[in-house]
Amino acid sequence: MEERELTRIAALRRADAITMIFRANTGHTGGAMSCMDALTCLFYHVMRPEDHFLLSKGHSVEGYWAILADRGFFPKERLRTFSQAGSLLIGHPISKMPGVEMSTGALGHGLPIGVGMALGELRQSRAGRVFVLMGDGEQDEGSVWEAAMAGSNYRLDNLFALIDRNRLQISGCTEEVMALENFAEKWRAFGWDVTEIDGNSMHELCEYFDHTQNCGKPHCLIMHTTKGKGLPFAENKAEWHHRVPTEEQLQEAYRCLGVEGVDW
Repeated sequence: MEERELTRIAALRRADAITMIFRANTGHTGGAMSCMDALTCLFYHVMRPEDHFLLSKGHSVEGYWAILADRGFFPKERLRTFSQAGSLLIGHPISKMPGVEMSTGALGHGLPIGVGMALGELRQSRAGRVFVLMGDGEQDEGSVWEAAMAGSNYRLDNLFALIDRNRLQISGCTEEVMALENFAEKWRAFGWDVTEIDGNSMHELCEYFDHTQNCGKPHCLIMHTTKGKGLPFAENKAEWHHRVPTEEQLQEAYRCLGVEGVDW
C-alpha cells in the first residue's frame, strides 16, 4: 500500500480513537496517538497472516481496537461500546476479542512472551515473525531487559521490539523519572540490531520494514514520536497520558486530522 494512503488511514484511525475516548469519557489519548502510524504500517502494509503482534503497552488500546475493527475482526459498530459495562472492548487488550493474541496491561510482559513465541516459530521451522510494541516508560521494567538478554541469546531474528519513544510517561518526562539514554546503546549492548527512526513518518516506517534484513540478531526499532500526535491541544503534554477531550477539542481534532467524523 502506498505511503500516502497509509497516512490517510492513520488519520482516520486517530479520529476513531479520539471519538471512542470522548464517548466513553475515559481513555489514554497521548500514547494511542503517538503509536498510530506504527500500528497502521504494521496492519495495512507489513504483517502477513502467519505473523504475530503483541501490544505490550496495552493502555494504548484505542488505536488497536479501531484498526482491528477496520480490518474486519469485528463490526465497527462495536467501537461504540468501548469501556461500557458488559463490553469486551475494555481499556486494555483482552484475548477474548478476535485479533488479540495476548491480554496485556501490566507493563513489561509483552517482550518476554514475544521471545517465547519467536523461539517457538524458529524451533518448529515456521516463518512467522513476532512484533512487540512497547512504550518507553515500559523500559523501566526489569522483565524487558531479561527478555532482551534471552532474545539475543537465542538469536531471534524473527523478533521485532518496537519502542514508542515519545519521552513522556504517566508521571512525567522519561529522562526525569528514570533516565534511558544512551538508549540505543543499551539495546546494542544486549546484542540487538538497533535502528532509530521518526516513528510518525510513514515513509521512514515503510523504508525500515521494507528493507530490514535478517542478521542473526533480534531487531529493536526505536521510534521517536510525539505523544498526542495529530491533536495540537495534546501534543507533547504529559497530562494527556490519560485525559478526555471536550466537544470543542473533538471537533478541532477532526479538523486537524482532515476528517468530517467517524462512520460508526
